[in-house]
Amino acid sequence: MTWPAIYNRYPLLYPDSITYIADGRPVARALFRHEFSAYYGMRSFFYSLGILPFYRIATLWAVVALQAVIAAWVLWLVARSIVPRRTQLWYLAIVAALSLITSVSWYASLIMPDILGPVLYLCIYLLVFADETLSPAERVIVAMIAWWAVASHATHLMVAIALCVFLAILWAIFQSGFMLNRLKAIGGVAIIIVLAAVAQLGLHNYLYGEPSLNGDRPPFLMVRLIADGPGRWYLEQHCGEAKFARFAMCNHVRDLDESPDQFLWGEDGVWQNSSREEQKRILQEEVAFALATLRTYPRAVLARSAANFWNQLITFDLGFEANDWVGEEFDRALPGQKSQYLRSRQVRDELPLVFFSTVEDCVAVVSLLVIVLLSVWFWRTRSSRLMGLAVVVVPALVVNALVTGTLSMVENRYQSRVIWLLPLLAALLVLDWNAHRKAA
Repeated sequence: MTWPAIYNRYPLLYPDSITYIADGRPVARALFRHEFSAYYGMRSFFYSLGILPFYRIATLWAVVALQAVIAAWVLWLVARSIVPRRTQLWYLAIVAALSLITSVSWYASLIMPDILGPVLYLCIYLLVFADETLSPAERVIVAMIAWWAVASHATHLMVAIALCVFLAILWAIFQSGFMLNRLKAIGGVAIIIVLAAVAQLGLHNYLYGEPSLNGDRPPFLMVRLIADGPGRWYLEQHCGEAKFARFAMCNHVRDLDESPDQFLWGEDGVWQNSSREEQKRILQEEVAFALATLRTYPRAVLARSAANFWNQLITFDLGFEANDWVGEEFDRALPGQKSQYLRSRQVRDELPLVFFSTVEDCVAVVSLLVIVLLSVWFWRTRSSRLMGLAVVVVPALVVNALVTGTLSMVENRYQSRVIWLLPLLAALLVLDWNAHRKAA
């Protein structure tokens, strides 16, 4: 699973990687030395804290190894729960194929919490539908990985909540068959999610003096509505009226014709050029602004949200091109290691991203066709664990696209990080079908 990093000559980095690396130290100093800072960053502190010992004691290669081992071990537990014969051989075949022709190895090699999202959804499957295949120690470790994954990114939290609600509804409808006696396990997953959310609230309260699930994040939803049009229309029509001028964004009506990236991260963008007080006010008004826009333009908001959801669902190319900002900020995050990064193929845009993106697209289409073709047999046999894996993986792919596409922006990385779950499901379905065929 680490071959992309080895081929690159260095772990893969994304602009957000630098902030995840750099933010861990001030948070750790606040926790263990009580040395507080005015600003800790906008990313998940739990991912930053989780990887901090590995790259501080060793290098970023240790983080890649950690992520690859976690993903490989969880995949072993999943394969073991479904493939009863020649498990080791088929497991190695599945991992080799996934690593070569899907995105799993690229995200295991990326210094980001992205790989933990799909790992979390597989952990939910294990805890709910394959709990009896786990030893007590394995059960504890899977729960700990799930907790870290939920706490590592806001979208992981939202998708996990949606999966819990969906599984609870399925249990209410099908209290026999593959959902028999699953309510307690679903409740266990819900407890893990609650504990992760409580940890987020507690840490942000300790650092900032007020509880929060997202910390110091940008107003992604507001920017999405403005970029789609309805948010901009609302401000242009109502900011001249006294009762609506209270929105802080009314001060930037002339600067709204921008892309989301430029709005948030551009040197001349609205967010980067707003004061800390104005940023806080914009965040406080985000929900009220979104509701006001939805009430005024309900059809336009829903139509554009549906289009964003669909575009995100089918957009999953690999996007690890070189980024100048990473090079500029590298020394701040990892002093003295920039020369190693500059020798990587990623810096020179020499990674075969187009080729492997094309391969991944083809694999996703073939996997979907395999699942559809075997769906009739699949429904007849009612294999409880395969059914359980399917009702976790498929909704996770859909909800991930729904959350990221409608609440943030359409980006290759958001769906690419989870799309490898589709060929995993197809491969296990084929193996189970072949085993039943031979038995018959």
